[in-house]
Amino acid sequence: MVNIRCETLSDYPAIAEVNRLAFEQENEAKLIDKIRCSERYIPELSLVAEIGNVVVGHILFSYIDLVNEEKLQVIGLAPLAVRPQFQRQGIGSALVQAGLKIADDKGEVLVIVLGHPHFYTRFGFQPSIVYGIESPFPVPEDVFMVKPLQNYQQKYTGKVVYPPAFDEV
Repeated sequence: MVNIRCETLSDYPAIAEVNRLAFEQENEAKLIDKIRCSERYIPELSLVAEIGNVVVGHILFSYIDLVNEEKLQVIGLAPLAVRPQFQRQGIGSALVQAGLKIADDKGEVLVIVLGHPHFYTRFGFQPSIVYGIESPFPVPEDVFMVKPLQNYQQKYTGKVVYPPAFDEV
């Protein structure tokens, strides 16, 4: 049975380990630390999945900017990690669904992700260009995606700007 809950301070080492194992590098663990130390951190949107009191997955949603005539804070989903031996068991999907529900309940307008289309489209993500939202870097159109939430309005367009914490990822 998988339990999904908000991270606690005592989870930090396990979260770093999950990300190191899943991505086979340190970048994502460092990104999480930098976001936690910034005004972009949303404590209730840093979630862990645990099985038997062992952290097996983690997801982080944090604030990024959508810039047009105005600057709007929107939600960026990054990173999502599951320990390799627990992948393909629905844990990542459960984390995404839990995070999207919390973001929606908080009244956020949309979530942006750079990821695998086959995975994220099942949650309602679509290429950002459908919404007039531009990626800040050159990537295939189908991997930079947007999921509108209940408070989404058509006027939300522009270019995504990630905070400095993302510079090394």
